Amino acid sequence: MSKPKDPSGAPAGNAEQRRLQMVDIARLAGVSVSTVSRALNGSELVNAETRQRVAELARSLNYSINFGARNLRLQENKTVAVVVPYDARSRQHISDPFFLSIVGSIADALTDRGYDMLLSRVDAERLDLASHWFDSGKAIGVILIGQWRHHDQLNEMAARKLPLVVWGGEMPQQLYCSVGGDNVLGGTLAARHLLQLGRRRIAFVGDARLPEVWLRRQGYAQALREAGLDVDPALELAAPFEPGVATGVVRDFCVSRRDFDAVVCCSDVLALLTIQALRGAGRSVPDDVALVGYDDMPLAAYCDPPLTTVHQPVAEAGAELVEALLGQLRGERPGPRTLPVYLKLRESAPAAAA
Repeated sequence: MSKPKDPSGAPAGNAEQRRLQMVDIARLAGVSVSTVSRALNGSELVNAETRQRVAELARSLNYSINFGARNLRLQENKTVAVVVPYDARSRQHISDPFFLSIVGSIADALTDRGYDMLLSRVDAERLDLASHWFDSGKAIGVILIGQWRHHDQLNEMAARKLPLVVWGGEMPQQLYCSVGGDNVLGGTLAARHLLQLGRRRIAFVGDARLPEVWLRRQGYAQALREAGLDVDPALELAAPFEPGVATGVVRDFCVSRRDFDAVVCCSDVLALLTIQALRGAGRSVPDDVALVGYDDMPLAAYCDPPLTTVHQPVAEAGAELVEALLGQLRGERPGPRTLPVYLKLRESAPAAAA
């Protein structure tokens, strides 16, 4: 015999458990059960501080799972939260070309499937705050752009059964679903091409504390080893993606070091900054320094010189991210998805002469 169900479609026993959890939250928060209910539904009648406290207590009791399940059962909600973290120190703008491209790709994929998008930002030190949109019932799942430095927080959200897909690279001991370009291959292709041009002192520009950059650095190091070369730590620059912070760091590096003849940059924006810095230091691209960027944003073709870069499948990424999330909502457990990348040759590091 099937169990009786409450009005949300869940078994009555689950409804009673939720009621007990709400009582616990109310007791711990020092508010009434009705206030807890309003807070979890995002009511403006409850002040922001109380809503935050209640949400954190709800997360600790795994209360959030019931909201998403209820929304999905009743088909009340077809909104997906797309969350773009930011570094509080650099405040990388959402107008960054890569962010704009991938968010647009996700928006198109959601629209094609009849879903809405809720765009939000969280501090990259608190990636777990991205779960708020699911916990409050305002979104049926979360697509997060980038892993940043808190792989552990992403694993914790996945362990709570939060419907979550992350744009990024596959990492060891990963519990969450990721979709991303083949970063190791991208780093290898970039460095290998520069080696084929006869360059031997190849700098690496990017912050390897970020998982995707770390994987690209692995590919860069692999190509150097294949050529019988060691990685020189003096030629590695941990530049952030945000131009306002990276400009000075890259400029100082190019002025202080003149012993490199090529650069692998971990984004097209970093590549543009490096070209400007090299010119300021009296060096030309590609004659003095050959340079490869990463992402193949539309602006790469219109740089001076046009940018050789690793092409990421951003147009396809939106559909892959959305399908992975919808698969979770159907009860599937999709694993990490690694998308192919390739090198787009232009004038900053042209093809080797035949």
